[in-house]
Amino acid sequence: MKVVALIPAFNEEKTIGATLKAVASLPSLGEIVVINDGSTDRTGEIIQQLALHNSRLIALNLDRNYGKGAALNRGLEAICADIYLLLDGDLANTASLAQDLLEPVLTGQADMTIARFSSQQSQGPSGMGFGLVRRLATLGVHLFTGKWVTSPLSGQRAITAVVLETIGPLFEGFGVEIGLTVGALYHGFRVLEVPISMQHRGYGRGLKGIRHRIRQLVHVIKAFRVCGQRGWY
Repeated sequence: MKVVALIPAFNEEKTIGATLKAVASLPSLGEIVVINDGSTDRTGEIIQQLALHNSRLIALNLDRNYGKGAALNRGLEAICADIYLLLDGDLANTASLAQDLLEPVLTGQADMTIARFSSQQSQGPSGMGFGLVRRLATLGVHLFTGKWVTSPLSGQRAITAVVLETIGPLFEGFGVEIGLTVGALYHGFRVLEVPISMQHRGYGRGLKGIRHRIRQLVHVIKAFRVCGQRGWY
């Protein structure tokens, strides 16, 4: 059974190196596809340097920033697998915990797993936000599917190729996770949340964080609209 990791990265020069080294340590993993989504910092350079010393690392460079969904779709076009591990580029050393996401899918207990982070999920001093977008997304998923998913916006997932083929192309931007969650539940696939002590970058509660969450909320609303258009309710 072929397992491939897909990692979209945009301006992650501080963490992408540690993330890729941690992912490379996973025993169940084959290739690692990293999609440099038009980064303007040293992210692309770091990825290329690591690829020179790791034959399993495949680097894809996009000419501009297309967004998370488009970057992942590009990765899916580039390689075929039985199971895909979707990870963000800012997990650093905690990416090594992704084996916990893979195990239930590898053993046939789930068709898709979702990482449920602990309350201490921020790597830096900025901390996380207020959780409003997450709570709205949780409610939206429940209204569409009748199921409660506590981490519907988590980008750390293991998922079978069958689920992805059934759902179709991933949604745009930050709507990726909503499309995966609602689509998988609507089609009757087994979705399992896995408690995991991963950490990633926190945007905090300042102006930068507010701007990020407004953008995220817009993408989430658009994603639910597409779910409705597809009749996933």
